[in-house]
Amino acid sequence: MSYHRFILDNKYLPLVVFAVSMGFLEAIVVVYVRELYYPEGFQFPLKALPRWLIVVEWVREITTLLMLGSVAFISGKTFLKRLSVFLLIFGIWDIIYYVGLKIFLNWPESILTWDILFLIPIIWVGPVLTPVLCSLLMIVMAVIFDNLLSREYLLKLSRKEFSLMILGAAIIYFTFTIDFGMILIRNDFLKDFSNLTENQEFIKILTTWQPTRFNWEIFAVGIAFIISGLLCVKNRTGKSQNQ
Repeated sequence: MSYHRFILDNKYLPLVVFAVSMGFLEAIVVVYVRELYYPEGFQFPLKALPRWLIVVEWVREITTLLMLGSVAFISGKTFLKRLSVFLLIFGIWDIIYYVGLKIFLNWPESILTWDILFLIPIIWVGPVLTPVLCSLLMIVMAVIFDNLLSREYLLKLSRKEFSLMILGAAIIYFTFTIDFGMILIRNDFLKDFSNLTENQEFIKILTTWQPTRFNWEIFAVGIAFIISGLLCVKNRTGKSQNQ
């Protein structure tokens, strides 16, 4: 199967439809949340939300990942096939989520607008461009993996390839969480982490804090590690194709 036929292949069309639908559904849920707590439009500093709503958001995020993971699990019989499907639908879902917010709320103002990306286990923040870049990379990885799988040039990732990709993902995670993590560390909030929503000192800091500069250099290093792992895959399978 050639690259340009990947998305149009009848095996993947339902997955694409699922990911697009889920992306719009996720955007609609966030429209309601922002209408309640950010009627003037979402922006930093953050507003203090009730504990119960934060718990609901945690549940929403966990169930979203479970939904994506479940579809990926039933779509393949091997780890690499399931990973390929997960990367594909995750990437499409995340991009469509922002497309939906732009359609429904005319937000973000630009691709460099800051956003809350995730809440588990702590708040992730970054410009909208960063998750979009990650999602695009996920889709590229999925296309390459599945193309090689379909031609039986790739059965599994080597330890080196997998380690490079995991390290890259960990570095990217660091760039998303370092700002909020430093707030927790510098103010000694970790010792009472479970009661943060009731800590008035924490709430005061949270509702006045604004992210200023994203660690683009470190983020780029994380992307580079993932691409390095991908290039190792291409190089290894390329030798097999030439034999």
